[in-house]
Amino acid sequence: MKNYNSDVEAVQDLLLRYQSLRREIGKVIIGQDDVVKDVLISIFSRGHCLLVGVPGLAKTLLVNTIAQSLGLTYNRIQFTPDLMPSDIIGTEILDESRQFKFIKGPLFANIILADEINRTPPKTQSALLEAMQEYAVTAAGKRYALEQPFFVLATQNPIEQEGTYPLPEAQLDRFMFNVLLTYPEFEQELQVVKNTTSDLKPEINKVITGEEIAYFQQLIRRIPVTDNVLQYAVQLAVKTRPNTPAATKDVNSYVSWGAGPRASQFLVIGAKCHAALNGKFSPDMEDVRAVALPILRHRIVRNYRAEADGVTVEKIIQGLF
Repeated sequence: MKNYNSDVEAVQDLLLRYQSLRREIGKVIIGQDDVVKDVLISIFSRGHCLLVGVPGLAKTLLVNTIAQSLGLTYNRIQFTPDLMPSDIIGTEILDESRQFKFIKGPLFANIILADEINRTPPKTQSALLEAMQEYAVTAAGKRYALEQPFFVLATQNPIEQEGTYPLPEAQLDRFMFNVLLTYPEFEQELQVVKNTTSDLKPEINKVITGEEIAYFQQLIRRIPVTDNVLQYAVQLAVKTRPNTPAATKDVNSYVSWGAGPRASQFLVIGAKCHAALNGKFSPDMEDVRAVALPILRHRIVRNYRAEADGVTVEKIIQGLF
């Protein structure tokens, strides 16, 4: 772990590490620049990320590649309707000495890919919720702390809803970002096909350690923010709440529930991280707006009128600016 003379020097090093991460990830992931940026921001902000996209957009490959470049332990959990909490947390067994011994499940890793998280029942979803919020799990009445840093990167398929269990708002709120993956550009897809239909096997180098990530997470929280930027971030979240003095016309017409205080917290932390990864030592309003869409997207509940009029969450959020 490098010793820094000041936080300014540490922010400069964080920017260099971030640029190196982007280069390593770019060896495998073609395009999806905004998605990679949002995932890395959530990691350095100590948040969790929900990736939403149709099959075949390399969601799993993206998470796997990021885990390799970060030099962290990584487990993938394929969520299915018959998955039980003990399948992901672990279970107690009776060993040879007639003593109960806890066998840790796949949740005990630095990066967890929760693949198709909405395909498992609420009982298992709630077990993951405890890990996301408390960074610990409970089994047989005993609490087990998870190794730090710990991130959940979950995926969802937006087009297949049959046989799924939609995530409750309480669990959605634990995700810092809701990131939409779209189809690649023609040239990008052409490059993807060239790379994946040959024997090309790029080597991913480890850029940063878990200890360094934990240090940078604390560094992000030490970055100063001015009162006007702080007020702007909170006001942005308050505007999403219908029937309040700050609510916009579209919010009052099309929104049932708005974002809570956790959105305000993530807007400030996300803006700090976005500023640091762009070489700035304090965030401005532009940094808040840069992270607002993925933070607010899953915290605004539209009403039936919005669906009937074809008003999207993205349009409502753009109206807040």
